[in-house]
Amino acid sequence: MPKIVDHNQRREQIAEAVWRIIRRDGLEAVSVRSVANEAGISLGSLRHYFDTQSELLAFSMRLMSERVNYRIKNLPFSGDPRHDIGLVISELLPLNGETLAESEVWLAFMGKTITDETLRTLGREVHDELYAGFRSVIDLLIQKKMTKEGIDAEYEAKRLHALVDGLVVHHVNFPERVPKDDLMRIVLAHLDSFIIE
Repeated sequence: MPKIVDHNQRREQIAEAVWRIIRRDGLEAVSVRSVANEAGISLGSLRHYFDTQSELLAFSMRLMSERVNYRIKNLPFSGDPRHDIGLVISELLPLNGETLAESEVWLAFMGKTITDETLRTLGREVHDELYAGFRSVIDLLIQKKMTKEGIDAEYEAKRLHALVDGLVVHHVNFPERVPKDDLMRIVLAHLDSFIIE
């Protein structure tokens, strides 16, 4: 009897192979052949799912973003906006093995967006989604009258977005200078600069 293959699961396994190669050997080591070897499938099988390296990388980036969004949507929110915002941001920072791996791979992908138009477009989409998320957080705080009077929502969303992105970059590249224990402490101190209880 022929083996039944779950195509979605196979595509995810291939993307996970891409992530492992990036973390171990760097983005430049990702090729259709190296990914097929890492995933334990034939080159022909991999080409059944992805025609080009760019398509493979784009799927891998998108899957990572989807997994982060899924985790965020399933967080145990308390209804306290400050606490819940902290929960969301904790999923974006390299605070555990999973989020550290995602951060390392994501930064490698972002470097490739400079020369790959497909990845640049996807990177911009994810960037815009993140900004929209930060903006909705700030808007919620303003709506609940939890912020200082007269703050500029767009400006504060950009500041929070830049802070989180910067902390990811700094911790991944220089963990001894920006240790994991400092990440949420810095974010919460920033939130406290414009949130009132």
